[in-house]
Amino acid sequence: MRDQAESLRLKMLKNQGDLGRSIAVVSGKGGVGKSNFSTNFATTLARKGKKVVLVDMDIGMGNIHILIGKSVSYSLRDYLQGNKALDEVLFEGPSGIQYISGGSGMSSLLEWSEEMFERLIHAFEELQKNFDYILFDMGAGITNWSLDLLISVDEIVVISTAEPTSITDAYSMMKYIHLKDPDKQFYILCNRTFSKEEGLETLNRLKLTMKSFLGKDVIILGSLPEDPVVRKAVREQVPFSIAYPDALITKTLQLIVARFIDQRVEEIHAHEQASNKFLSKLKSIFSKGRD
Repeated sequence: MRDQAESLRLKMLKNQGDLGRSIAVVSGKGGVGKSNFSTNFATTLARKGKKVVLVDMDIGMGNIHILIGKSVSYSLRDYLQGNKALDEVLFEGPSGIQYISGGSGMSSLLEWSEEMFERLIHAFEELQKNFDYILFDMGAGITNWSLDLLISVDEIVVISTAEPTSITDAYSMMKYIHLKDPDKQFYILCNRTFSKEEGLETLNRLKLTMKSFLGKDVIILGSLPEDPVVRKAVREQVPFSIAYPDALITKTLQLIVARFIDQRVEEIHAHEQASNKFLSKLKSIFSKGRD
């Protein structure tokens, strides 16, 4: 175990002048494939040479470690309670990603102690310094503490399906966050589509609704097809992007990830400013919550 911890320390090397992008992956409801997307999104980013850490924020019901066929000895809870160091709750996943399990028993940030807040901020600060991307796989819906994190992150990826209820929930999620933070950048993705047309229609509807009712522009990330290899990969506990590299959904995801990376090539300076704001926003929100 200590050898693994030392290995992780050595891997957490990055230009200290660069801060990683903080990205939350959300959905308005459960059952849309959010965690599966997060896992494969992370591994695909890593295979493109990016240093990625995936933080499972579905507290008490996290399943990232199950999707990648790993058992975890410690979780975010152990770190927050001061029982373990940060590198001891970081585990290596497929394609060289790192991940942190959410653990259980943490229903609200408002119940946390001052020390736990400070450790949380410290953890995110270290992760920003050592990784290119911090992906937060959020639980379905919004709680008070998850809203604090969503307001603070640089960007949010919203997952929907073509089902009317899923579209409505995705819009409601974005609207709620937008009213709290009008400057938040949203990416939208349609999952489990039966055709390109279905995915495009769903995303255009969401984009138009956001623009018409909220005056907010969102970025269409793309759509992922319904593909039987996804269920096979879940049963095998291996990300589909690794188990089935030639599958349509894997090739489609690769294009989406490339588009996501390229989206900000011309906005590096703006990104650096946004990343600097992540921790300052989080500190400000938590400080107000404790007053």
